[in-house]
Amino acid sequence: MSLKIALFASGSGSNAENIIRYFSTSDKLIFPLIISNKPEAFIHERAKLLQVPSFTFSREEFTQSDAVVDFLKQHNIDGIVLAGFLLKIPQNIINAFPNKIINIHPALLPKYGGKGMYGHHVHQAVADAGEKESGITIHYVNSNYDEGSIIFQTKCPVLPTDTADTIAQKVHELEYNYYPKIIQKLWG
Repeated sequence: MSLKIALFASGSGSNAENIIRYFSTSDKLIFPLIISNKPEAFIHERAKLLQVPSFTFSREEFTQSDAVVDFLKQHNIDGIVLAGFLLKIPQNIINAFPNKIINIHPALLPKYGGKGMYGHHVHQAVADAGEKESGITIHYVNSNYDEGSIIFQTKCPVLPTDTADTIAQKVHELEYNYYPKIIQKLWG
């Protein structure tokens, strides 16, 4: 029996594309839809190229109604993978998918997590702090930003000459390499 996993993305969707391509021949895990909170996000263009339907829900639909939960249930979704999704997941979605929502964070949590800490903001903070390493954290989602139980972490060195952009490149490589593998280990 296949598990149906929804991808949530707010931006360009490179991680979502990587995951869909990784599982393109899987019969155990399928990614039948992408959900976004931004109608203009490039993820929708990627979705068209990948022939995966994408849908946009407003902030209000996410936070003040059961529209997203109902939609996911109508599509028999078993779990959720966040791939650059910037809204905090509301409690009703967490309740509907307990321990079945995972996220990737572009730093070694608990450092550099929390509201507003995403993408370039994280890499700039790591560079500004003079950290000697960064990495990724894959974790379950709970009701607080970046505080769910950690599933997996891996590191990369940060050199004194690194900028936020070069740190981002190193971290993206880790994301593309490990996120699909950890998803497969959890569910596949």
